[in-house]
Amino acid sequence: MRHLVRGRKLGRTKAHRKATMQALCVALVREKRIQTTVAKAKELRRYIEPLVTRAKVDSQHNRRLVFGELQDKLATQELFDTIGPKVGDRPGGYTRVLKTGFRGGDAAEMALIELIDFNESEDSTSAKPKRSRRSRRGGGSSAAAKEATAAPEAKKDEVAEESASDAADATVDAVEQAEVEVVEEAADPKSSVEEATAAQEVAEETTEATDDAAPEASAEESDDASEEKKDA
Repeated sequence: MRHLVRGRKLGRTKAHRKATMQALCVALVREKRIQTTVAKAKELRRYIEPLVTRAKVDSQHNRRLVFGELQDKLATQELFDTIGPKVGDRPGGYTRVLKTGFRGGDAAEMALIELIDFNESEDSTSAKPKRSRRSRRGGGSSAAAKEATAAPEAKKDEVAEESASDAADATVDAVEQAEVEVVEEAADPKSSVEEATAAQEVAEETTEATDDAAPEASAEESDDASEEKKDA
């Protein structure tokens, strides 16, 4: 039976174990949060919490007792001036141990040990709200509401796409008609030749008519002149 066997040896002698706990206590008082192995963190709670309880009553006797354990003036002053008033009326349980995984190399299980009253804001921001069963059951209704709100937007997108496709088809038809007209004009050279020959024939007829009318006018003028001479 393991009577009168208490605490963890941590693979150290008594003097070495005491020095380790002193160093961890000083570090925790200064930094308010440290990272170490799970075994050391759990063992550290047994050393630091009685000191914090003494720091709640600021007296010369308590300061001497705490300094005898820590052997550090600055840590003792921080413990009585800052941590003691901050703890207030909390009846024990001043620290918290949070497991963080395993260390690379020796795969030791690691943990964060921290003072609760100095890390409340970080806990509130890091805490995530838990989902209840009601929210899970109501997922169908929320999904239906999302679909109902998304339906008009989908219709608007379809109408916009249809109008854009109609405009594109109209432009394509106009381009095709213009190309057909150009091709037809280029494909009928005979019509242009016929028009040119017809224009030439009309021009020749007009010139012949003017040529025929010119001698008749000159003959009439000569007849008029001879009649005038006779009358004279």
